[in-house]
Amino acid sequence: MSFSSPGFIFLFLPVLFAVYFLIPAKLREVRNLALLLFSLFFYAWGEPIFVSLMLLSIFINYCCGLVSVKHPRIGITIAATVGLGLFIYFKYTGLLLSSANNLFGLQIPVPEITLPIGISFFTFQGLSYVIDVARGDAPAQKNPLRVALYVSLFPQLIAGPIVRYQTVAQEISQRRESLDEAALGIRRFMLGLGKKMLISNAMGQIADKAFALADGQLTWDIAWLGAFAYTMQIYFDFSGYSDMAIGLGRVLGFHFLENFNYPYISKSITEFWRRWHISLSSWFRDYVYIPLGGNRCSKTRWVFNLLFVWMLTGIWHGAAWNFMLWGLYFGILLLLEKLVLGKVLDKLPPICRWVYTFVLIMLGWVLFRAESLPQVAWYLKAMFMPSVGLHRLTLYILHQYHIELIIACIASIPIGRWLSQQERAHGGLLTLGVNLWALAVFGLSIIWMISSSFNPFIYFRF
Repeated sequence: MSFSSPGFIFLFLPVLFAVYFLIPAKLREVRNLALLLFSLFFYAWGEPIFVSLMLLSIFINYCCGLVSVKHPRIGITIAATVGLGLFIYFKYTGLLLSSANNLFGLQIPVPEITLPIGISFFTFQGLSYVIDVARGDAPAQKNPLRVALYVSLFPQLIAGPIVRYQTVAQEISQRRESLDEAALGIRRFMLGLGKKMLISNAMGQIADKAFALADGQLTWDIAWLGAFAYTMQIYFDFSGYSDMAIGLGRVLGFHFLENFNYPYISKSITEFWRRWHISLSSWFRDYVYIPLGGNRCSKTRWVFNLLFVWMLTGIWHGAAWNFMLWGLYFGILLLLEKLVLGKVLDKLPPICRWVYTFVLIMLGWVLFRAESLPQVAWYLKAMFMPSVGLHRLTLYILHQYHIELIIACIASIPIGRWLSQQERAHGGLLTLGVNLWALAVFGLSIIWMISSSFNPFIYFRF
């Protein structure tokens, strides 16, 4: 079930809220049970076969959490071995076997394995629970239903943000819902839906047209326009989902951490990764990079740690070599900024630093979006081979989507944050105006939703 579907908005959410809030707040465990059952139903709607897999993952992490209280290493080892083993089997078996066949001339049958939706997210959240307990950052849960609720909580189950257990451990048992929080949460949900339906989908149509062109059909102008469109598509798609998840969490009394902080205003790649998919980058930093030694080791080991973590970051996103290349690309850029480029960038005007960063980000998203390594090669080649005149598709896109392109540019800068600050300072008519704006965006999103086909989020496949 997708957040951007009529069934979710007009059936699932109203029934959930009616049942949830009819249960007295003092019956916290009953509310938790209702929320757990609705979350399992939410997942089963799209993946009925794999509910048992998620429940198995939850049970293993629950047991490992109890073990980790007295035997931290044993608990973490078992949780990581089983959890990552299932993760690797479902996500990477096909890639590993096909690559072995190509490299060594083998003929090993490659099974068709269906990837469970959200396995990357619920696997990492389960590991977060066990590691937090083993480190003493959070108490072990004796009630398995609370662990199940943490892992399967529907707002962030399928596409994040990756919520650490220590962030919501107390709220699972002691949260407090309120009308003010619910109003803010619903407004954020509406604006997140608008990001997806009104901006991301339009940018996706542009990107799909550009990336569908074959080698020889691409010219520099449509290649850059397609890369820019995908840059905007993936931001508004994923940050829109995160906004919707955070908003729904607030309605239910949970406070998830922010996952995006206007990443396209960054003036270095280092800054970009402090602002983009914050929950994932901080997860790898705290649970992989620092335990490996981080930068508190020899320079050779530090370089290995950095590149290894970024290779894992790339692989986490998908079972294709271009994702590994994408991870290493950003790992190398971060390494260069820390060793050489950082001092040079500091001396440049802000606009030059921004152009440098944004261009490199767009090139990175080409690696991410391309269907194969050959497509990466010919697409990047087209971007850097200027030609005379503009492609007919470029002229069509600029005519057809110029309003959406302008809106995407405006919405990617911190105007929303400034409005929020003004609202907190002044309120009154400004709050009314923002609420009316959110309702207008929501109405347009619903019209677009009803008139279009299925609208899955990009990160559903990760």
